[in-house]
Amino acid sequence: MRHLLEVDDLTPEELVAVLALARRRDLPAVLQRRGVALVFEKPSARTRNSMEMAVVQLGGHPVTIRPDEVGLDVRETVEDVTRTLACYHAVIAARVFQHSHLERMASVSPVPVVNLLSDEAHPMQALADLLTLEDAFGPLSGRTVAYVGDGNNVCRSLAIAAGMMGMQVRVASPPGYELAEADIQRIRAAGVEPQLTTEPLDAVRGADAVYTDVWASMGQEAEAAERRRAFAGFTVDTALLDAASPSAVFLHCLPAHRGEEVTAEVLEGPRSWVWPQAENRMHAARGLLAWLLGVAP
Repeated sequence: MRHLLEVDDLTPEELVAVLALARRRDLPAVLQRRGVALVFEKPSARTRNSMEMAVVQLGGHPVTIRPDEVGLDVRETVEDVTRTLACYHAVIAARVFQHSHLERMASVSPVPVVNLLSDEAHPMQALADLLTLEDAFGPLSGRTVAYVGDGNNVCRSLAIAAGMMGMQVRVASPPGYELAEADIQRIRAAGVEPQLTTEPLDAVRGADAVYTDVWASMGQEAEAAERRRAFAGFTVDTALLDAASPSAVFLHCLPAHRGEEVTAEVLEGPRSWVWPQAENRMHAARGLLAWLLGVAP
């Protein structure tokens, strides 16, 4: 029994196996007559829809649970909620504010725990990102992904996943919003030395993929005005994307704020792969669930 709290909870070989399962449309109904608990402290359109449909496609029944229904450490402790949900479900997946909640879940759960997003990591997004990049380029070893923006959970998981696949990683962030040192060390452990800069053009030049995320994530609304000032010059526009490889693709985990981190021309342009990327959230979830429940690729 395994958990997925971050991409590197998988070995590189296991990551390849999960991606292979994600591409299959003939997976066995390993969740037949079984449930999957989807715990949401934070709402999300893509995460809920992709996870619910992945569970259904494996023959199971998804149960989406709102924060007021469980109240982690309010109505009940994280541990008690986890033990209760494990009585009914084959998998517990949670989208939380604090990564430590997931660690506490995993410490007591007799069923797999999956991180749907935390303040530290977003592994399900990274799996979808890899699927999308493989759709665009085939084998990823030697390719370069450039991330422009906040050194946040999405950036960390993307960099770890890319490193595990043999990619080069560049990250451009304004001063004060870089990846944390602990995140950099974890990315290095995944097999890649990230190239860090405060200049978006330096990161993007010649890259195969350009990736960005919102400047103020959920829970950071009070910082939005300050962040807009700090991230001035970090918008992915046509001129910046033109500095990448001629065959470069644009990625965004969504939701997007047109005119802030990306222009409408890029988001909706011919080099944008954001909608296949969003669809791949479902395929990645299906592949991971199948792997956690013992399906071989």
